[in-house]
Amino acid sequence: MSDPLPGTFDVIVHPVPELRGTLTAQPSKNYTTRYLLAAALSEGRTRVVGAATSEDAEAMLRCLRDWGAGTEHVGQDVVVTGFGARPRSGVTLNPGNAGAVARFLMAVAALTGETQFVTDYPDSLGKRPQADLLQALERLGARTASVDGHLPVTVAGGNLRGGQVEVSAERSSQYASALMFLAPLLPEGLDLRLTGDIKSHAPLRQTLDTLAAFGVRATASDDLSRIRIPGGQTYRLERAEVPGDYPGSAALLAAAAVLPGEVTVSNLRAADLQGEREAIDVLRAMGADITREGERVTVRGGRPLHAVTRDGDGFTDAVQALTAAAVAATGTTTWENVYTLRLKECDRISDTRHELEALGLQTAETRDSLSVTGGPVAGGVTVDGHGDHRMIMLLTLLGMRAAAPLRITGAHHIRKSYPGFFAHLTALGGRFEYAPNTREE
Repeated sequence: MSDPLPGTFDVIVHPVPELRGTLTAQPSKNYTTRYLLAAALSEGRTRVVGAATSEDAEAMLRCLRDWGAGTEHVGQDVVVTGFGARPRSGVTLNPGNAGAVARFLMAVAALTGETQFVTDYPDSLGKRPQADLLQALERLGARTASVDGHLPVTVAGGNLRGGQVEVSAERSSQYASALMFLAPLLPEGLDLRLTGDIKSHAPLRQTLDTLAAFGVRATASDDLSRIRIPGGQTYRLERAEVPGDYPGSAALLAAAAVLPGEVTVSNLRAADLQGEREAIDVLRAMGADITREGERVTVRGGRPLHAVTRDGDGFTDAVQALTAAAVAATGTTTWENVYTLRLKECDRISDTRHELEALGLQTAETRDSLSVTGGPVAGGVTVDGHGDHRMIMLLTLLGMRAAAPLRITGAHHIRKSYPGFFAHLTALGGRFEYAPNTREE
């Protein structure tokens, strides 16, 4: 299913009495971008089966083509002809608003004589920090230039050997994942030391899983503070199957939990490394009726929900969706250890608090936590999507059980991760109207 309108748009969300139906989870955004990059770093051709069609996936494909990879769409699959360890030099890459794509490619750019990175989202990706990764690349011998650790960024490498290097994991796990993609193509590989309070272990394990699938050997300590990847290796895989997406599906499951009805989402593997799989356990702990049969997860909605306090670091991309469940729950829910939410497309702590209070809800925040007290949703107002796909998901779920219709500005930004979001919810019984975007970026 595709998005409802071309170009930019706002969405008007109408309250609905129930949700009912069966859907197939969209392909994983995180695995799609990882598989596409690994395929481009391969010698030969790789078929990425069931690739996501999100803006992040398109950003990765665009940049890989600019570096010299061949890409061919075959139905829902993408066939990539790799450039191996030899991406083109002297290229300017524009990853759009895709933070992980930008960071992964910045590390790989150390294989080139010079690559420049720009973005047409200066108020979003342009504000996200890159200094920790750039400093690690400089310690390996690359030369970098940036605007105080922000885009635009230039990386010049070409003759890196590898060896031991430290990188901070305080702000994001993406810096370490980026270096992991580079490591096997360096003559000496990398002995990677992650420093600080390591955030988001699950995406790091997804990167290790991707490397293993493509035949790259790596070892890691249990706490992921040290990762060793020998050099002189080759990426190679003929066929990579993308699993279903847990972060986006968390929004469907939360919507199903807070409204009467019955919803089943298929293609959600039980043994999956996506941290947002924990959303199922969180909803169950809140009192939702959720069952699993193989790769099918069913929610029977309308049961009373109650507040929880959880460490949200393992499922950061589901926190916004689960906040919709918190609003429907009795008591005050707190998401702890979620500071990295402040470093996303928007500040997902303070900006979420602002929008929830505009809807008449009680919230509180600390540097690294967000608390939400359940209550009725006022509706009848316009709220700001903040150019953030996860914020748009949260506000949409709130609108479906608000007292009156809710208008969300800039709803087209849902395409970053989930272009079929509104179509999927419509198939379950959601009601939406679309209007010209009232706040053009």
